[in-house]
Amino acid sequence: MAWMAWTLPTAIFFVIIAFTLITFTILAIKYPETPRIGVLRIETTRGDRLFITLLGSAFINLAWLGLVSASQPYALIVCLIYAAAVFRWV
Repeated sequence: MAWMAWTLPTAIFFVIIAFTLITFTILAIKYPETPRIGVLRIETTRGDRLFITLLGSAFINLAWLGLVSASQPYALIVCLIYAAAVFRWV
């Protein structure tokens, strides 16, 4: 694994993703859900909305790196707003 850039931010990122997946698994077991239809007009569950959020956040961060000269942590604010919108309306 010496070829990879394992830095503290990288480790924190993967720990947060693992923690999120564990949390969503526990929520699914304790509080079973029924799919709902949002603005995309497709049935989505909590896990689907999490996937859409993670995928969209990746694209937001890539676009931020390429198009915006502001510091990268500001992209986190945009991603959090995006995540709130996805979980509310999708």
